[in-house]
Amino acid sequence: TTEEQTVISHITPDRRDLHYNHQAQHTELPVTIHYRDGRTEAGTLVMDPGQVELYASQLAQSIAARERALDTAGW
Repeated sequence: TTEEQTVISHITPDRRDLHYNHQAQHTELPVTIHYRDGRTEAGTLVMDPGQVELYASQLAQSIAARERALDTAGW
């Protein structure tokens, strides 16, 4: 396998529900891992409770900013 084949291009969240694993005390988000050579594979982003709270806040801010921008643009 060449280095190019193993380099990740980007990761996208799947359009599936998050899962809270009480025993492990973390949240799991299904994702798709995209490689530079075009391959993809399923994966899981694991977040501890602090990360979930941080990203929830940041996502809420991003959603609000988008709504303001759309209102300003007249959409």
